[in-house]
Amino acid sequence: MPAENLTREEARERARLLTVDGYEVALDLRSAVGPGDGTRTFRSLTTIRFRCAEPGAATFADLVASSVTAVTLNGRALDPAAVFDGARIALADLAAENELVVDAQCAYSRTGEGLHRFADPEDGEIYLYTQYEPADARRVFANFEQPDLKAPFTFAVTAPAGWTVLSNGEQDGEPEPVDATAATWRFVPTRPISTYITAVVAGPYHVVRDHYTRALPDGGTLEIPLGALCRKGLAPYFDADDIFEVTKQGLDFFHDHFDYPYPFGKYDQAFVPEYNIGAMENPGCVTFREEFVFRGKVTRSSYERRANVILHEMAHMWFGDLVTMEWWDDLWLKESFADFMGSFSQVEATRFTDAWTTFANQRKAWAYRADQLPSTHPVTADIHDLEDAKLNFDGITYAKGASVLKQLVAYAGRDAFLEGARRYFKRHAYGNTRLTDLLSVLEETSGRDMTAWSRAWLQTAGVNVLTPVVTCDASGRVTELAVVQEAPEEHNRLRPHRVAVGLYRRRTPGAPLERYARAEADVTGVRTVVRELAGAERPELVLVNDEDLTYCKVRFDETSLDTLRQHLGDITDPLARALCWSALWNLTRDGLLPARDYLELVQRFAGAETDIGVVQMVQSCASGALVHYTAPGHREDAERDLARAALRELRQAEPGSDHQLAWTRFFAGLAATQPDLQLLHSLLDGSAKIDGLDVDQELRWTLLGALAARGAAGEPELAAELARDNTASGRRHHVRCLAARPAAQVKEEAWASVVESDALSNALVEATIAGFDQPSQRELLAPFAPRYFAALERIWQERSIEIAMAVVRGMFPMLQGDRRTLEATDAWLAGHADAAPALRRLVLEARDDLARALRAQARDAGASR
Repeated sequence: MPAENLTREEARERARLLTVDGYEVALDLRSAVGPGDGTRTFRSLTTIRFRCAEPGAATFADLVASSVTAVTLNGRALDPAAVFDGARIALADLAAENELVVDAQCAYSRTGEGLHRFADPEDGEIYLYTQYEPADARRVFANFEQPDLKAPFTFAVTAPAGWTVLSNGEQDGEPEPVDATAATWRFVPTRPISTYITAVVAGPYHVVRDHYTRALPDGGTLEIPLGALCRKGLAPYFDADDIFEVTKQGLDFFHDHFDYPYPFGKYDQAFVPEYNIGAMENPGCVTFREEFVFRGKVTRSSYERRANVILHEMAHMWFGDLVTMEWWDDLWLKESFADFMGSFSQVEATRFTDAWTTFANQRKAWAYRADQLPSTHPVTADIHDLEDAKLNFDGITYAKGASVLKQLVAYAGRDAFLEGARRYFKRHAYGNTRLTDLLSVLEETSGRDMTAWSRAWLQTAGVNVLTPVVTCDASGRVTELAVVQEAPEEHNRLRPHRVAVGLYRRRTPGAPLERYARAEADVTGVRTVVRELAGAERPELVLVNDEDLTYCKVRFDETSLDTLRQHLGDITDPLARALCWSALWNLTRDGLLPARDYLELVQRFAGAETDIGVVQMVQSCASGALVHYTAPGHREDAERDLARAALRELRQAEPGSDHQLAWTRFFAGLAATQPDLQLLHSLLDGSAKIDGLDVDQELRWTLLGALAARGAAGEPELAAELARDNTASGRRHHVRCLAARPAAQVKEEAWASVVESDALSNALVEATIAGFDQPSQRELLAPFAPRYFAALERIWQERSIEIAMAVVRGMFPMLQGDRRTLEATDAWLAGHADAAPALRRLVLEARDDLARALRAQARDAGASR
């Protein structure tokens, strides 16, 4: 394979030399349809006009193509065989002003990278879409693939007549017929944007239209055409009205707070198949994974998640698209801001007013895990090349960065923060920035020293731990309450934290656990006394970081921990409860709270939790605690007890409620005994009913997957279900369930289809891995552990980075959960010091998860009962 990486130094040198004036890209996609499923290519004709600061210098253009027909530089034909190496086109003897024309045959993607081609098994229709971040536009057209070489783009797309074709710009006139079966769509030039956010969506999509109107301060009117798209097969489930409602609420919010009109004309949102990520902020043409079109009943938290993603991508229109980071070191500038703004705008502009609770309990859990891995990095990471960039779309860049911004709002003040954002957009519109550009405007608006703040929060790694120390007198009054701050050994840096400390107690036995005192404090060193709380009544619970103002792990004093063991469900404030659940999970992951203690808390209190998002997060954590952190000798009993509790909550839940659905899915994943499995069978065949529970198609696949993994449903049952649901979604579920069956031959076939072959699409690779890896099949999976390590380097060399990452992460033998697997991992790392850094990072992360699990198991094994 050609070397497709790009280093920061190469990008800097090319940016020093070049100024790009514009692209004209013509794609002929007629080859997407027709018989045959072999390798298909499409014609890509690109014209780039650019200037060179040093005439006579040499550089290169980026292109990953099956073949190049012609390359012309300034009217001079170049020999494609001489200048194209499979990933780059060498350009020598540049003039002051240049025109490059590249005629190439590019391959359709089956991995979600570049121009992805999807054939719908339900009706045979073909759907296309692009996905480029960080550097896959070069798989579709020749370009200078780096974020700081912005330019206007003019797209023309030839495709089958009758299709819907979209790009970033608005359509320029009616499609021009090419022949009886095809037409060419032309689009108006974009404003200057980066290559990775250009987009094309094409196919027989189901389209719903709407519009957004807003009065402008100058008396004019802003009109934004809105579009929402999905495959035709999903049209019966497509709730475009709700999508448009959130979209309009977001546009109102961002116009109110950013004081800069939406800069990209129209606003289309396409929900596309086999998407690798949640969504992508292509200006004017946002793409989302089609799983956000719900085929069955889902809980409110699923709608909240979709709304958050819609608003996250919309925030990018300003922060990321209008103003773009110079290089991927400052990836966080756009992702952290958008992640923060997603929750901020939800709370203030939509029906999801509890979004900060979800943020505290879910997004920050992702950040805390990432920040304790050996691969942790500062929010402003040191990104050497594109492989580094790909791996840094992580919990630190998104969720830690967003948490830090939330702390920044507390530090600088909300008004100063938003005014800084407004100045930033106006000052750098259509340009590229670095971290210093953002900090300078925030210093202007807040009057605070951003250099010290940045050094503490953005340029250091690791998560601090805050623990309360409470002293009371004989009369039951607080004499001193201090917050002790710790830092991990490997990242020994204490930070300034603006925190709220809440004191909670029950006024009478049996009463709710309520906050009766609160104080804000700046925690700046090892020990900070919160003087305002002296004299308060003795608390039953002290909650450091009440209201979730800062980013830290919270610990409890012994009294508080005892209170939570008995009264966690009695805390009246939902956010405070969520923060306690989060802290308890961190204690479990750190091996300080035995896993079975955490599971006992789940069994006692999760059923009374009112916030469905918290319920589902707690259920997910409980599954992780059971599978990875419970001592092997106690695991079977713990699973049985948890399943019994889940069934109890399922039966007690309000009929038709979100809680009923969540407990049904959770119970299915735990069902192991014959009576439990029989209940799943009976729910499937209709011989058992639970009042209010609609066993729709998506829930049917959930139940079948659980049965298949336990050997209680085989190929005939799965084939019958596929016949019932012969759709793209049904195919993915079917592949997952087939791979879940507990048979050696099944596992061999799944392994071969993912590790030894590249025939499967990205979505089916994902489904196969999900089925292969079953906690109840540890012995069956054990022989694959040595084969995993033997295959690692070959996988990394032969597969695209997206698929390689999925296989390396997903097939790691984490379920073996033993010292032997840890030693095998260490042996591979020791023997492959020269392996690709990105590959080593993935293995190191998996190794750390395994070592953490072993420590937690030891703690659980030693816990007294």
